[in-house]
Amino acid sequence: MNWMNHDTYLEIEPPKEFNYSECLLFLNRSNQEILHHINEGSLCKLLKVSEQPILCVLSKQANKLKVDFPMDQPSVNERAIIVQYITEWFDLKKDLHDYYKMAEKDQILQPLTKKYRGLRLIGIPDFFEALVWAIIGQQINLTFAYTLKKRFVERFGENVTFKGQSYWLFPTPEKIATLQVDDLRALKFTRRKSEYIIDIAKNITNGQLTKDLLRQKDDYQAMKKSLMAIRGIGAWTADYVLMKCLQEPSAFPIADVGLHNALKTQLLLDRKPTIEEMNVYAKHWQGWQAYATFYLWRSLYETV
Repeated sequence: MNWMNHDTYLEIEPPKEFNYSECLLFLNRSNQEILHHINEGSLCKLLKVSEQPILCVLSKQANKLKVDFPMDQPSVNERAIIVQYITEWFDLKKDLHDYYKMAEKDQILQPLTKKYRGLRLIGIPDFFEALVWAIIGQQINLTFAYTLKKRFVERFGENVTFKGQSYWLFPTPEKIATLQVDDLRALKFTRRKSEYIIDIAKNITNGQLTKDLLRQKDDYQAMKKSLMAIRGIGAWTADYVLMKCLQEPSAFPIADVGLHNALKTQLLLDRKPTIEEMNVYAKHWQGWQAYATFYLWRSLYETV
C-alpha cells in the first residue's frame, strides 16, 4: 500500500474502487458504537502501537486518505503499523475487478454493486476483538450485541480523553484471561459466552491461538476447521472471523440471519430462504462469498 509521511499526518493512496462515504455509512450503523467516532466525514479511532495509545483521525482529501495525529506524533515505524491496520480495516489490498465482473452477471448482486460500488469489506483487524464480537453476536439481535460490547469495553478496556471526548481501546486478551465467569455475567453475558470468551483469551495469551498460526493453514477450509475445533466457535462464528479478520473472500456465513433477511427483501420473498435455496442463489459467488454477503448486509441499512 502506497503511503506518504508528513510531519503531523500521513496520506494513503487507496485503490481506484474505494468509496469512503459508503464505508463510513456502514461504520456509522449503530449509535452505540464505542470503538470509533464519526463526525462530519472524519473517522476517529484510538489504536495501541508500541504499547502507546495513538489517536488517529481519518478523512478523505482529494483522492487520498489522510490520517492526522492530533495528540502524540508516532514514529515512522509506528506509522507503518497504523497504515497496515487501516489497510486491513478497509481491505484496501483487495482487487475487486473480478468481484464486480462476476456481480454484473448476477441477478441479486448486480443492483447492489452498482449502488454501493467502492464499498470495501470493513474488517476487524484485531483477532481477539473479532472473535469476541462474533461470540457476543451469537443468537441475539444487533442492538443488544452492541450494548454488551459497550459494557465490555467500558469495564475492561483502556481509554484516552481528548477535547472532552473519550476514545476507547478494546480489552486485551491478557486482561480478559485473568477474569472469572462471574465478571462477565455481571454485564449480562450468558454463562456459556463468558466461558468461551475467557477460554479464547487464555488460548491467545499462551500463544495456542493466533492470527499468524491460522494464516499458515493451507486454505480457507483448513482455517475454518481449525477455528471450529475451539469451544464456542461454530460454522457461523468461524466464517464471520475469517471474513472480517482474515480477509478471506470465500468465507460464507450462510446461516446468518441478516443475510437471509437481506435476500428475502432483495428477492421480494414471502419468507426467508432455506439453506438449500441459499446455495442455489450463491452458486455464482464462488471465491467472493464474503463480499456478496457484505453487500447484502449493506442493503439492510438502506434508508430510502
